[in-house]
Amino acid sequence: MLMDRFDSTLNLLMFLVFTGFAVASFVIAALVREDAYRAADKQTKKFWLILLGVNLALNLLLPGLLFLLIAGLIAAIVFMVDVRPALKQVMGGGGRRGGSSSDGPYGPYNGGR
Repeated sequence: MLMDRFDSTLNLLMFLVFTGFAVASFVIAALVREDAYRAADKQTKKFWLILLGVNLALNLLLPGLLFLLIAGLIAAIVFMVDVRPALKQVMGGGGRRGGSSSDGPYGPYNGGR
């Protein structure tokens, strides 16, 4: 009885985590422009949308096939860890740490002082 409850709780938790990660990676992939994928020298936007969309569909339609869910999770992890940072760098959103909103390309703007 206790093991059944633990198993069902673990399955629900895995479903929620895997599906949430699949949704997040799919949405991020969909929001990035096509030319950013080419500029970052990664696979095309269409490729990633198909791969991540199939992953999301499998998560929603066949949650019992754990080996397929893990394969989809790996694809989503590769996107988030490798492709997304490259896209952010190409689009100008990566590598900037700190600074203020008045910083220009050559340092802080001091109002002509």
